[in-house]
Amino acid sequence: MQDAQNTQRPLVSFIVTYYNEPLSLLRECLDSILSLSLSSEEREILLIDDGSDESPLNELVEYRDNIIYLRQKNSGVCVARNKGITLSSGKYLQFVDADDCVITSGYEHSLDIVRTKNPDIVLFNFTKEGTEVDTPYLFDGPVSGSEYMHNNNLKASVCSYVFRKKTLVDLRFTEGIEYGEDEEFTPQLILRADKVYSTDTCAYYYRERQDSVTNRTSTRSLIKRLNDTEHVIFYLDHLANTLPSSERNALHRRVAQLSMDYLYNTIMLTRSERQLNERLERLTKQGLFPLPQRDYTQKYKYFSKMINSKTGRKILLRTLPIINHQP
Repeated sequence: MQDAQNTQRPLVSFIVTYYNEPLSLLRECLDSILSLSLSSEEREILLIDDGSDESPLNELVEYRDNIIYLRQKNSGVCVARNKGITLSSGKYLQFVDADDCVITSGYEHSLDIVRTKNPDIVLFNFTKEGTEVDTPYLFDGPVSGSEYMHNNNLKASVCSYVFRKKTLVDLRFTEGIEYGEDEEFTPQLILRADKVYSTDTCAYYYRERQDSVTNRTSTRSLIKRLNDTEHVIFYLDHLANTLPSSERNALHRRVAQLSMDYLYNTIMLTRSERQLNERLERLTKQGLFPLPQRDYTQKYKYFSKMINSKTGRKILLRTLPIINHQP
């Protein structure tokens, strides 16, 4: 009886989070999932509406037999994703933003790995260029999550991998974080995985939109973004210090790289020496500054050397905004 129930369980649950996105983009998103080789029994689509101004359901009549729709009061993407996790029945989970879509050829390659290798996680690339991309049918693995993080610069977006639901155990998104929720969630998930596969294929199209959360430019939004990132860094550093050595070292690498990105964004978003010095002071109190000298990436090696000296910081404050706004 148990075996019969297992065969009826969907292979992948797609958790699609929606909040006021154009209906044309939502339809494109749903169509991209429905175009995959997954049968209706293998596929589950959970559309979580985070309290949009108007429910899209009346405009989705042709999709009603293929989706499970839940509307909640506006509580943020973390709450919406957690609801999707709770409702999902698939063996594997895939997060999708409603204004993005999966790329058929690349995602089929990822599904092939899921079907043949029984992985905990399959990491793939995303693109901002559109859905017409070459698909390299190669992959690496399996490796443990700690080994992968120890040797690779992690891409934290939760939309850039498909993962086994039971790998979560009790892991959920932290409610209240508007920026950096993926940075907190993904390293913890990967450290729980025994079999990680990775592929360079592009399986997800990330659509950049000017009205997205990450493109908000008000002072409040910029400070909230930096403060959320700081919270994530401090939490992951605390967590790392409770782990066995191999996992601790892997997570410390991620913390160092997040700290680099945090300081880089402080310069780029505020262009303020006062803001930079205040945030450096808080990192110092946590033992996270000066940044450790490691050869993680060329960018990290260069930036950590510059940010660790007063002269280097002055140079970065003057030059980074100019360099990154050149045509």
